[in-house]
Amino acid sequence: MRELAGQIGLNRQTISMAYELLEGESLIRSEVGRGSFVTSPAKVEDPAKPLNWNELLSASPRLDPPPPILRQAPISFANSRPSELLFPLEPFRATCEEVIADETVAASILQLGSPAGYAPLRTLLARDGAREGVVRQTDDLVITNGCQQSLDLIQRILCSGGNSTVLIEDPVYPGLKNVFLSAGTRVAGVPVGPNGMDVDALAKAIQRERPRALVVTSSFQNPTGTTLPLAARYAILKLAREAGVVLIEHDIYGELRYRGDALPTIKQLDATGDTILLRSFSKLAFPGLRVGWVIGPKAFCTRLTEAKQSCDLHTDQLSQAVLSRFIESGRLAEHRRKMIEAGAERLDATLAACAKFLPPGSSYTHPEGGMNVWVTLPGGLDAGELLARAQREGVAYLPGRYFAVNRDHSSSLRISFAGLAPDKIRQGFAVLGSIYRSEWQRMEDARSFEPASPALV
Repeated sequence: MRELAGQIGLNRQTISMAYELLEGESLIRSEVGRGSFVTSPAKVEDPAKPLNWNELLSASPRLDPPPPILRQAPISFANSRPSELLFPLEPFRATCEEVIADETVAASILQLGSPAGYAPLRTLLARDGAREGVVRQTDDLVITNGCQQSLDLIQRILCSGGNSTVLIEDPVYPGLKNVFLSAGTRVAGVPVGPNGMDVDALAKAIQRERPRALVVTSSFQNPTGTTLPLAARYAILKLAREAGVVLIEHDIYGELRYRGDALPTIKQLDATGDTILLRSFSKLAFPGLRVGWVIGPKAFCTRLTEAKQSCDLHTDQLSQAVLSRFIESGRLAEHRRKMIEAGAERLDATLAACAKFLPPGSSYTHPEGGMNVWVTLPGGLDAGELLARAQREGVAYLPGRYFAVNRDHSSSLRISFAGLAPDKIRQGFAVLGSIYRSEWQRMEDARSFEPASPALV
């Protein structure tokens, strides 16, 4: 006690009283001639019974495991996002300064806003949407915290009663799948082929599942990069309308077309106007600002706005105001031009690397835009099992199993190329190609030396 009192500059009597309090609460025990010892926590009587979290959470829906948080790799194909090296920081900084220069405007932006979104940005998006043909007189527009929140709000108002089924692509972005699973909604996968969602399989799934809604990515689907041809868009629209299914078009990558002719969205083709269209600035501009929007029938958007207000009141107004100014100034159009140029170079490098480095029998998609290429390895190679070897050599990616709904995608992987310069893409594929080819050769050799069937006697 004397030593402790000297160390912390207190009276010895104060230290003695503190020891008595600790001993009175059974936190320490004193032994004559030996000193004072902290008691075992297990011996401390606690009248409060801890909550049984396993039991409390057992009734909540179980989601599929999220993709792994991969350790930082020098070359990573794991994230479907733009490169921060392409962010126009100086124009963005100038935009922010312009937005907050007017104190009256800045003060209003920092106040609570409308659940439907910042009015100037809604006006801009609605004007551009009307020019494109996706916003009609019967439509409205709601701004959200990105497409992920758009999907979450949609499941709240369409699937809240339970016992509903939603058809989604297989393979699919896991965040899309999990947002419906979290609501207790049953999801059923429709196979994705070289031209996007398989229309024949969709027709059978609609007849079999009687779904409440269908979510489809019309252009540069995540993870496959595939795009629905015009005929398939018409066919999907027809199937949904005949069955009375709510059609949700996920169009987050549509602006990132590097070659070929742009196709009309399903929303544009829908004479009824009932298709719900989801878009976002996350892939084209800045993922960190979390600003997306929903276009749909007015009655639907009214309910969506109510759900939005209950969820988070409204999307951050400063982000919306900055993006509104970024559009008005022409800076977004200039940034898009640079993104298209860089994306085309990176996609070309990826497809060339696939052809050069992947083992014989591999297949891969040939997108005309977006951020992803879907690779399928030959001969039973498991992309998940080979990931650890790739990481040891400084390359990361996401195995196909994380995108699965009902089908097995263990031999596939997603290559997200947008965040890497062409030279890094080639270096990464050289590593992956070496790993895949060596494992493919090992399996081929093993098959060559399988013992013959024994003689029958």
